[in-house]
Amino acid sequence: MSTIASPPAHQPGPGLHGTRQALSVMAATVEAVPALRRFARDTAHHWNLADHVHEALGVIVTELVANAVRHSGSLDVAVLLMAAGDAMAVQVQDTGRWRRRRPSLPGDGTDACCGRGLTLVRAYALDCAIVRTARGTRVAVTLGTGAPDAAYSVG
Repeated sequence: MSTIASPPAHQPGPGLHGTRQALSVMAATVEAVPALRRFARDTAHHWNLADHVHEALGVIVTELVANAVRHSGSLDVAVLLMAAGDAMAVQVQDTGRWRRRRPSLPGDGTDACCGRGLTLVRAYALDCAIVRTARGTRVAVTLGTGAPDAAYSVG
């Protein structure tokens, strides 16, 4: 795992210039999921963010990195964290092409074991955007770092 304190200048999200930033890039393997979750939570701890932010980051990074590993065919996956004031941005980026989903199988449905990741991410997020380009996919999530009631609502 490589960790870089300052990402390239073209990466910051809207309104988050001059913030605390951390970037980690890993091979897009199953080992990246827990390692990048730990990176995100450790960064939140180092930045003295509230416990509910650690929990939100754990869910968000787990879901987005797992999606990149499972579906993108990318060789690597990057997690960029930025925090300023009462907001935090999380970006997960891959360099692959998303594979078509497998056809539905008997028994698939609302209680299936997969397919709810982005719903979980959006439950924690103030904003979530997915950008697919010829260079890969970037998912950008904004979450609040203030009081838990103001930060997100998981229902």
